[in-house]
Amino acid sequence: MQIAFDEFLKVDDIEFFTDTIARYLRLSPAMEELLILLVDFLLLLLITSLAYVVSKRVLLNLLHRVVKKTDTQFDDLLLEKKVFDGLANLLPAAIAYYSLPLLLRNFPFLTRLTEIAILVFVTIVLIGVINKFLRALEVYFNGIEKYKDKPVKSYLQVVNIINYIGGGIFLIALITGSEPGSIFLKLGALTAVLLLVFKDTILGLVASIQISANELLRIGDWVSVDKYGADGEVIEINLTTVKIRNWDKTITTVPTYAFIADSFKNWRGMQSAGVRRIKRSLFINVNTVKICDEEMLDRFSRYQLIAPYIASKKAEIHQYNEERHIDTSEKINGRQLTNLGIFRQYAMEYIRSKPDIAAEEPIIARHLQPTEHGLPLEIYCFSRLTTLTEYEGLQADIFDHLIAVVKYFDLELFQNPSGADFRALRNY
Repeated sequence: MQIAFDEFLKVDDIEFFTDTIARYLRLSPAMEELLILLVDFLLLLLITSLAYVVSKRVLLNLLHRVVKKTDTQFDDLLLEKKVFDGLANLLPAAIAYYSLPLLLRNFPFLTRLTEIAILVFVTIVLIGVINKFLRALEVYFNGIEKYKDKPVKSYLQVVNIINYIGGGIFLIALITGSEPGSIFLKLGALTAVLLLVFKDTILGLVASIQISANELLRIGDWVSVDKYGADGEVIEINLTTVKIRNWDKTITTVPTYAFIADSFKNWRGMQSAGVRRIKRSLFINVNTVKICDEEMLDRFSRYQLIAPYIASKKAEIHQYNEERHIDTSEKINGRQLTNLGIFRQYAMEYIRSKPDIAAEEPIIARHLQPTEHGLPLEIYCFSRLTTLTEYEGLQADIFDHLIAVVKYFDLELFQNPSGADFRALRNY
């Protein structure tokens, strides 16, 4: 290749040309040498410029046409991320590098200095090309169904970090004239400092591996991280952070290692099961809970949802009390139905009648520990509607109805006194 360049450039003719000009202008030896250097650099610039035009305008355009005619998607991504544009810069750099020993053979120091500058340029270009190639890989893998929920970006970021570190070491070696291996060994003494600087990166890498291996987190999962105030959909998993789009459309970034070190709630199980839990309480005023008399039972029996239940329970309790010769003239004796117990059954029957409630899942109306706010009656069931608006609408429908009908069971809900209550008491 060196002989080819020598034939192409005809260096002896160039020197003869510069010598002729120098003698004609009667230049001193120093000025003659400067003239030769100037001509050589102009020729180098001209050759490099021509190579740049050929590379960018001819070869790159030809490559663009070829890529657009192929059926594969990956080469289109390489084109979009300008990987080929970066590679096109290597041709003029290579031509300039191999031209130097011929054009500047009388200036060995400048030749070596320019060679180092070109190698530095090539290294920077290659670092950029690898970075663009990795970005194209990320887009490609994200377009494949089986990789959409995998933290591909985390692994590519690790490769990119190695790319930048390796490129940085090579650049230092070029500038200082040292061997890359020796520089790498010297960096070993700075391990503690590097660990401190890259602490989040190292923790993120370990966390990404654990998250991927155990499938703790996927893109598209609904997660709740109370410590960071995040509650929404995972939109990105990278080496150091996980981006979560909250339901109010804000974005929360959580350190990747936080999903290993701290607790979080992943709603994927709910999404895959196709049901979502409803768990909410009504606070009953305990002063309104009482044993039902015949008038109350007759009235409650007219409520269609619980009429069969009341009839069955009345027969069961009557038989129980008769068999044990229990004196039922006093309500406290034997087994009795209470208005709260019947309301609990009504709540379960009403919830069960809703077509959007998963009947195969548990449907419970249970008491919780009494508090200063009354007796919590917790409704526990599962909705087939999992999207936020539909789920909240169903939940509201259920509790709207239960709050409205509780008075028909001679019960009252507890609430703290308001200003209207105090005004009514004063008027009384």
